[in-house]
Amino acid sequence: MILRDAVHGLVSFESEEERVVSRLMDTPEVQRLRRIRQLGVASAAFPGAEHTRFSHAIGAAHVMKLLLARLRQIHGQLPFWQQVTSDRAQDALAAAFLHDVGHGPLSHLFEDAIPGTAHHEEWTEKIVLDPSTGVNAVLSSIDPHMPERVAALVRGEHPLPYLARAVSGTLDVDRCDYLLRDAHSTGVRYGVFDLDWLFRSLRFAPSKEGAAPGLAIDGAKGLPAIEAFILARLFMFQQVYLHKATRSAEWMIRKVLSRASTVIAEGQRLAGTPRAIEMAAHGQPPSLADYLELDDAVLSVAMHAWESGPDPLLADLSRRVRSRALFKTYELFGDQALPEGRERAHEMAREVARTMGFDPDIYVGLDVATDFPFGSKKHAQKSPAVGSIPPQSTVAEAEPLTVVFAKGPARPLKDVSFILGRLAGQELSRTRLIFAPELREEITRVLGS
Repeated sequence: MILRDAVHGLVSFESEEERVVSRLMDTPEVQRLRRIRQLGVASAAFPGAEHTRFSHAIGAAHVMKLLLARLRQIHGQLPFWQQVTSDRAQDALAAAFLHDVGHGPLSHLFEDAIPGTAHHEEWTEKIVLDPSTGVNAVLSSIDPHMPERVAALVRGEHPLPYLARAVSGTLDVDRCDYLLRDAHSTGVRYGVFDLDWLFRSLRFAPSKEGAAPGLAIDGAKGLPAIEAFILARLFMFQQVYLHKATRSAEWMIRKVLSRASTVIAEGQRLAGTPRAIEMAAHGQPPSLADYLELDDAVLSVAMHAWESGPDPLLADLSRRVRSRALFKTYELFGDQALPEGRERAHEMAREVARTMGFDPDIYVGLDVATDFPFGSKKHAQKSPAVGSIPPQSTVAEAEPLTVVFAKGPARPLKDVSFILGRLAGQELSRTRLIFAPELREEITRVLGS
């Protein structure tokens, strides 16, 4: 199979071990990803951000192919039982291609808005392991134990640390593709980094005798490349993922879905509501079949139907979303952004809404978006992320990459790079009030006085 990709150019999956990608591509569960946008509602701010989870899946598999090629160039120094075999490569390609197959509509919105709904990682595992799916049928036809191995890899679990981190880690194929793809589609250049040189700089980290190694960066060649990669993610969060229009649209849709669930739970019928949402609203986990019926178009049709439904608040919110009549934002800084200050500001905005006849639970919100660009939350010893909806988990795991030199021991990235040393464990946070445009003038006056 040969494809043309907007980001990577010519993409091919032609060898025997690579054919697992082309076989998985035709399954219903993977084809569904064509109907789910990678960046959810980011097109509210960036008109070109219409690319899909499907194109990202292809890109992630291609990046895995490049990574495997590099690992095979350097794995001769390892004992044969730690090298990249054809079976391991096949598992890794499948895991890279399927890592997002469980995503719901509009990126992370669905799982955040409907109480009790499983996260996409759980749905991915169900899709891979459930005998009723096309994905499982393809994997099982290759090896009955392949679904379990692929599910473990998607979770970041493998006897070889360098393969586990390749699917789920600081430098993984998911991030390598989505940064480049999101930057390309949104028209910004912040997410661009030198992928070829970054992979060329990879080495195996020194390990204890008999232990499987992790990955390392060649300190003489690769330090600028890994710095650029991590800074690209930081800048994409600042400029794209946490953009005020995107956050406003996400907050509104989350409120739409939450309100629809409340209305259904109270016994009212909403025409056009997908069965998965009805079941979740009544506290029943959606079946896998019902969940797989959800995509962006299905949710858009439902919200259109809710515009003429029985609940006036839900109808108003749905109309605003479809016409892009987005709520306004007011960013909080300094003391106002601290927990006590932001709660005070939030209550002041809610009081304005009450006075002007708007339901504060619907028309005023507090959005606290956080991310740890490099290093873990544990390392930072800070509070958990609140309200973030990035394309991947907001909290990076403990840094597995080290830097190796011709002489001396391997060292952590933060000890070698001045930039990453200052960034390690630091929290990026944007705190905003979100409210209906009708409230903007009075809220701005009250908070500014």
